[in-house]
Amino acid sequence: MSKTSTESVNTTAAAPLSAVKDTATIFNPAAPTIVQAQSQADVSQTDTKQPYHHKANHNQNRSVAQSSDVTTANATATMPVSAAPKIGFVSLGCPKALVDSERIITELSRDGYQVASDYDGADLVVVNTCGFIESAVQESLDAIGEAISKNGKVIVTGCLGKEADKIREMHPAVLAVTGAHAYDEVITAVAQHVPKPNRSQDANYDPKIDLINEAGIKLTPSHYAYLKISEGCNHRCTFCIIPSLRGDLVSRPIDNVMNEALALKKAAVKELLIISQDTSAYGLDLKYKTSFWNGMPLKSKFYDLCQALNDLGIWVRLHYVYPYPHVDKVVELMGEKKLLPYLDIPFQHASHRILKAMKRPAHSENTLARIKAWRDICPDIVIRSTFVVGFPGETEEDFQCLLDWLVEARLDRVGAFTYSEVEGAVANDLPDHVPEDVKQSRYERLMALQQDISAQKLQEKVGKTLTVLVDEIDSDENIAICRSYADAPEIDGHVYVDDINAQVKVGQFLTVTIDDASEYDLFASYQG
Repeated sequence: MSKTSTESVNTTAAAPLSAVKDTATIFNPAAPTIVQAQSQADVSQTDTKQPYHHKANHNQNRSVAQSSDVTTANATATMPVSAAPKIGFVSLGCPKALVDSERIITELSRDGYQVASDYDGADLVVVNTCGFIESAVQESLDAIGEAISKNGKVIVTGCLGKEADKIREMHPAVLAVTGAHAYDEVITAVAQHVPKPNRSQDANYDPKIDLINEAGIKLTPSHYAYLKISEGCNHRCTFCIIPSLRGDLVSRPIDNVMNEALALKKAAVKELLIISQDTSAYGLDLKYKTSFWNGMPLKSKFYDLCQALNDLGIWVRLHYVYPYPHVDKVVELMGEKKLLPYLDIPFQHASHRILKAMKRPAHSENTLARIKAWRDICPDIVIRSTFVVGFPGETEEDFQCLLDWLVEARLDRVGAFTYSEVEGAVANDLPDHVPEDVKQSRYERLMALQQDISAQKLQEKVGKTLTVLVDEIDSDENIAICRSYADAPEIDGHVYVDDINAQVKVGQFLTVTIDDASEYDLFASYQG
């Protein structure tokens, strides 16, 4: 993204600081601590007891240790420690990059490699980079530098790999650089510098036992997983460089997607988070080709995919959807309780003049009317979105248009970030750039408004009964940290359930009563 900011904030973010997981989203040790990040990201909230706000670009960073912890827990392949070379993995960026990391780790595990838990124990380190905004570029460069200094043998992949010359200029010691979703190139580069183990000579290796689960190795907790349905994007938004990093839209055939979805369900995944660069455009490049799955013909089309996923009988959450008319039919499925009534839609702004300058798809749509229609179809629908403030040429009138729009739209989840330049973005050359102090002031005004809206909407849930999914258990406080249908992991709020019993486990569904609400989270009781 071009001037999409260094700091983005979600008004319905996470837990109180005392309850935030230490594996939040920041790997780079040079990055702020949770408390520092809060004070920098939301200067309007000076009370240190306020919740930490996750970044609105849906950061899913994983360090070497975090990657190892999850793969150790989730992988079914086992080898004696002495038999296999170990690969360290640092994964930066969005869930789409996280899925790329999962696939690479799965393939390396199938080849007999293990995942290292620290730099010292790794024979080589792979750094999966992000190049989305300038702060992400710097974080990626810092992570590469740290891996080189602490290990010495480093392969770089991911979006920033497009800037191989920049990487090599700053870090000439890197062994190889590949671009985004270049799985085979990464596997080949690893094998070149750390040869594959000869498992046939390992007396302890039993191929009937040491098999990778069909769903692959995941870097998420075992009860939810990201399912990427396509790669790339056909849009040419002036603030975004994703098409130059990941290419045009390439959809996976629907039978391929459904096979993975079924494998994940069989692996005890309770929630699928559907991701891509443009989920509502799924299948367009395939001309909605028909495939056969489970003996039935299925079109590679957004609506048809949603119908098929519903048949799996688990939670399905949609991310990165554009507000096109054909989304109305998918909302009907939500109204029929066939999908989680949750839409993640990057509206980015409300001023038609600014949206046109951004070259946003559907920039002329009456989005307020569409949101109203969706709520008529599905009254329980939750909508999350992100917005850019201070885009070049944004006037006070444009910004006020956005504030007025938010008052009417009453979105449930909102992230915002100030515009910041990214190398290669068309918007860099637009006239009338907004001064930094004005951008920051507008950002704070927007967040203050949305905080009030969020508090009001959550207060409306008090007294209601909700089904929640347990993400974590705080045994010291006897609290279950959960999410409802309205909460995507790591970017939205939580439901804190008091006085749980020993039978409550992570990955379990609970029926709870909402007793209280804050600006961001809900507090509930569970009768068992």
